[in-house]
Amino acid sequence: MRLLVCAVGRLKAGPERELCARYIERTRKGGRALGLSGPDIAEISESMARRADDRMSEEGTALLAALPEETAVLALDPRGTELSSEQLAADVAALRDRGVRALSFLIGGADGLSPEVHERADRLVAFGRATFPHQLVRVMLAEQIYRVTTILAGHPYHKA
Repeated sequence: MRLLVCAVGRLKAGPERELCARYIERTRKGGRALGLSGPDIAEISESMARRADDRMSEEGTALLAALPEETAVLALDPRGTELSSEQLAADVAALRDRGVRALSFLIGGADGLSPEVHERADRLVAFGRATFPHQLVRVMLAEQIYRVTTILAGHPYHKA
């Protein structure tokens, strides 16, 4: 199953980008044996619209356009369900085992996700109720995707 991270905004050079790249590379190496490829990254340009609703709409349209045709969608939203790493791993494994071709993780812009993205999402997931900077959310998601592969492989990283 192909993994894809679609995120509004660019991750600029710096420690966050390096850490994100490290987790993505680890995931790519460990995921192959588990029937997972990627994660690939699609960065969506931030909207320059004046109104928040217009920005969310433009960014939402671009996020949805970046999705593969046949994909399950997990969108990060502070109003979503909080999942443990084990629950996320079980969800990924279940999708893979059902023959789902791709799983796309969506990260919205500063104003959040558009109603159209909420409707398209198969699941809304929260990393808690706090607000985090975009760069940290990308790192946290990359780490959780890597952690999923370690859980599915029975690797001791998860217990660290």
